[in-house]
Amino acid sequence: MTLLRPLTAHARLYWISTLAGALLLATGGCAAMHADAPAATQIDAQQVRLAEPIKLVRDGWPEAQWWKRYGDAQLDALIDQALKDSPTMAAAHARVAASRAQGNLVEASTGLFVGFEASLNRQELSHGGFLAPFAVNVPSEGLTGPWYTEGTLGLTAHYDVDLWGKDRARVDAAVGAHRARQAEAAQAELVLATRVAEVYYEIQSLYAALDVLKGARDIEADMVTAHTSRSERGLEARTPTEIARIHRLELDRQITATEGKIAVLRETMRALLGAGPDALGPIKPQPLPASAGQMPASLGYDLLARRPDLQAMRWYVEASERQIDAARDAFYPSFDIKAFFGMDAVHLEDVLRRSSRQINLIPGLSLPIFDSGRLNAQLAGARAQGNLTIAQYNQSVLDAVRDVAQLGIQLQSLDQQAQIQQASLDAATFAKDSAEAHFQRGLVDQVTAREAVLPVLRERGKMIELQSQQIEREIALTMALGGGYQAEQVKGDH
Repeated sequence: MTLLRPLTAHARLYWISTLAGALLLATGGCAAMHADAPAATQIDAQQVRLAEPIKLVRDGWPEAQWWKRYGDAQLDALIDQALKDSPTMAAAHARVAASRAQGNLVEASTGLFVGFEASLNRQELSHGGFLAPFAVNVPSEGLTGPWYTEGTLGLTAHYDVDLWGKDRARVDAAVGAHRARQAEAAQAELVLATRVAEVYYEIQSLYAALDVLKGARDIEADMVTAHTSRSERGLEARTPTEIARIHRLELDRQITATEGKIAVLRETMRALLGAGPDALGPIKPQPLPASAGQMPASLGYDLLARRPDLQAMRWYVEASERQIDAARDAFYPSFDIKAFFGMDAVHLEDVLRRSSRQINLIPGLSLPIFDSGRLNAQLAGARAQGNLTIAQYNQSVLDAVRDVAQLGIQLQSLDQQAQIQQASLDAATFAKDSAEAHFQRGLVDQVTAREAVLPVLRERGKMIELQSQQIEREIALTMALGGGYQAEQVKGDH
């Protein structure tokens, strides 16, 4: 370090000339940049739409808390608990926090650094080196060698001058990655809420099916009793009794299997909620809801603002573009300024004297001239990664349109099947009512009247299965549309 002194006019001219020469060298002597590969093309907005024959059957976008449209407080509580306690969400929030910290670190590294430095250097000088005269001990001449104890303390500062925007590009890339993580956290919330709703309504569908099965079993049990009575009185053979018993046993098997499925789904729900063995209360049976969907009548480029996973991909694309900018700017010279203000003395007892004061101001220029292709390889890698991200984004957009189209078609088909099934249920109900009326008039026996209930229960079971599929597809379509997510929610806090 050298003591900073006022520059003479001649010295100022010398340094200005030197700096001008350095700048000229910087602009003409940089490492050669090979031809940069072209950027991949992002998907055309015209492709983000449904085919003309596909029409979604309801109008309006889902709300952010889309599950509340079903009006089920039990479902609301389960989803709230999952979003609060699930390890999945804890991991997503941790990734957001980590990306925020990384972004803050990148941004902070571009600013001014000021620190305090103190050092103690005890050394013996060589009699054969450049400092050999100081290795002798001649106090009258100020030489007290060969041992010296140098003390240094003071403030240091460092600042990189971002002339080409490389540091700004790195910061923007970090901000883009952070916003992508925020969008991914929103996607994790959407996936978790969707899965909880799917499991919940699968359980409710099984409860409804269980009621139907138990009703059918009761009737078959009555049939076994009635046919047994007839057989014992010699009014009929034993065959109808055994057939009725087979039907009842089959229903017993289906009931047992259904109860097992409910128990398995409860454990699935427990895992989704992050609940302990005793933390998940009973899930009470509730009627299956009528369709309460809020779906768009058509699909356009707005899909990108409704899907957090696509928003995350867009942020990653933007971050990759900033990484490419930073890799390109690395070919240009970099400037920095270092400074020191403090005390330095070769005798420790002199370090705090005014005469030991030292001031350094060191402008610096770094210019890549020959790097064996490192910078070009770095640029090529950044460009390849950027093009890969764009390709993944394009595929994600196409997949999103496909998902919405397929689910829309399936919902249309299920709506039509439900109408047909309702007609079958109405016909079976009419036959049952007719048999009961004939029984009341004494035209048929009680066994015949009771047997007429079984087709109604079978048709009702089919209707429950269709309703379950409709709810499952409706929830899946809500997820495919982003669940009411808005892109404004991912604005970063940088």
